[in-house]
Formats: sequence, structure tokens, C-alpha cells
Amino acid sequence: MSRLHVVTGKGGTGKTTVAAALALALAQDGRRTLLVEVEGRQGIAQLFETEPLPYEERKIAVSHGSGEVYALAIDAERALLDYLQMFYKLGSAGRALKRLGAVDFATTIAPGLRDVLLTGKACEAVRRTDRQQRPVYDAVVMDAPPTGRIARFLGVNEEVAGLAKVGPVHNQAQGVMRLLKSPDTAVHLVTLLEEMPVQETVDGIAELRAAGLPAASVLVNMVRPRLPGEEQVGAARGRTDELVRAFARAGLGDEHRTGSAEQLVAPLLEQGREHAERVELERGLRAELSAQGLPVRELGLLGQGVEPAGLYGLARSLHSQWRTTGTDGPHP
Repeated sequence: MSRLHVVTGKGGTGKTTVAAALALALAQDGRRTLLVEVEGRQGIAQLFETEPLPYEERKIAVSHGSGEVYALAIDAERALLDYLQMFYKLGSAGRALKRLGAVDFATTIAPGLRDVLLTGKACEAVRRTDRQQRPVYDAVVMDAPPTGRIARFLGVNEEVAGLAKVGPVHNQAQGVMRLLKSPDTAVHLVTLLEEMPVQETVDGIAELRAAGLPAASVLVNMVRPRLPGEEQVGAARGRTDELVRAFARAGLGDEHRTGSAEQLVAPLLEQGREHAERVELERGLRAELSAQGLPVRELGLLGQGVEPAGLYGLARSLHSQWRTTGTDGPHP
């Protein structure tokens, strides 16, 4: 089982929602998960309707079977102070650097350093053990940056390890990359059944594979329910006269109240045409995603919007799908 789950996706696909649902699914049956945010948007706090997350691990939810979900908003400045203390024992000197603005300056002028700190903190949570040498968390879920820069975000430690040939920074960067490229890590790409998100997902999979990073699955979010007989909708377009007669027999076509049967049929046929085109487009997009050779799992559209009850519903769906189709996600 993978223990670090990285969730990425094009903006607007709902990757934070899916990451939260995945954390709940992984926590089922008494397990403990950590949900990590790295972009500073406080999206997790909004989803769980709680206060903004501090730079500390806080319990935010209980999953089915008394599992626990903790959350952490990683702050690059605070993470840098942690590293300075861990590697160089700076203590009060490190805090002085923060007061002088040196920490903020360092993380601003070196975006790569910021990514190293963010990924490193998440990986530290994966490796952490208690006094009995058992993992503190059964799984860590990272709400990661968008698909367009995920390969660079996860691969930056490799660049740092190459620049720093020796010393604690080199060793830390190498350790992070070993975890990120191992079976302990799974990268999940969230998409929609729309052309641009699917294309970005396909490109993201290729970039992850080229970098030797473990693309694990595609999660298709906000899938509308399929309608009975929708595959035959397009066939009705050539049967206008038949539909008009059927409307007339049903009493639909009163010129004074509802308009003629012909006037009623025309807009319905137009809607049917648009729906048929949408069905055909989605069929092609599903085929394109399936061709990537990864498990593809679908999550339904939340009709009432995203709120805690909806998250738990998505978590149940993820848990059920992984039980029957794979081992790179929630435990069976």
C-alpha cells in the first residue's frame, strides 16, 4: 500500500475536494491519516467548515469506523526554521533570521527551495514513527499544486541533491526523492470529462513518467449521472413527424395554451442533439483517459454543492471503488 498520496489536477477540477475525500477514505476502519495543504489557500479548512489551519497537525474529522483525519497547512518559512534547527541547531539565531526577514527573503527568491521545504515536510510525516516504531500516520494525503507543474514540484529535490553534493541538505533531498519515486508514493490526477482538463491530465502523466515519478490513477470528478437510453437520443432527430404525432395524441399541442406540437418538439430535439453530442464527446474522453494505462475512477457530481456530508459520500465512493479495482488507494 502506498503511504503518501499526492493529489493534483487542473484548476477548477476539485482536486482539494478529492484530496479531502481521499483522506477520509484512507482513514476508515480506525486508521489515522494526515491531510496536507501546500498552497496556502486554506481550502481544507473551508471544506471541513473549521478555523484556518495553523502550522501544526490538528484533528479535523472522524471517518467511518472511528478513523481520524488530521490536517496541516505547511508554511514554507516555518518549515525552513525547522530545517535550520534540525540540521544546524541554530535555535534563537534561526528565530532572529525570521525577525530580520531573511527567511521570507530566502523562500521568495528561490522558488525551488520553497518546494523542497514543502515536499520535505510531507515526507517527514510519512516517515515519522512513535515510541514503538510504528508509523504515526497510516497515510499522508497531499493537496498538491496543479498538474501543469506537479512533475517539477515533486522533482525539485533531485536538482537540489545534485547541487549540494554533500552534507545534510544533500542527504535530505536524496531521502525525499527515494520516497517520492518508491511504491510508497502514489500520484493521483484529478480531471473532468472536458477537453482541456483531460489534455492536461494526459500531459501530466507523460511528464511524471519521464521524471520517474509514480502516476497511480486518474480520478474523474463531477461526473453527471447517465440517463436511461441516452445512447439512443441522437436517433430521435430523424423522427420529427413521429414525435409530433405522439405529442398530439398525448394532448400536448394546444395552440392557445402550449403552442403547436411542432413548436414543442423543436426545442426538445435541439436539447436532445446537444445531449447526444455531449455523450459522444465524453465517450471519446473516457477512451483517451483509459488509453493512459492507469486505473480510472469516477466521482459523481454533488448536487447540493461541497459540504461535509458530500465529502463523506465521495469518501465512500472512493473506498468502494478501490476495494474492487486496485491496491494503490484506500485499504480493503
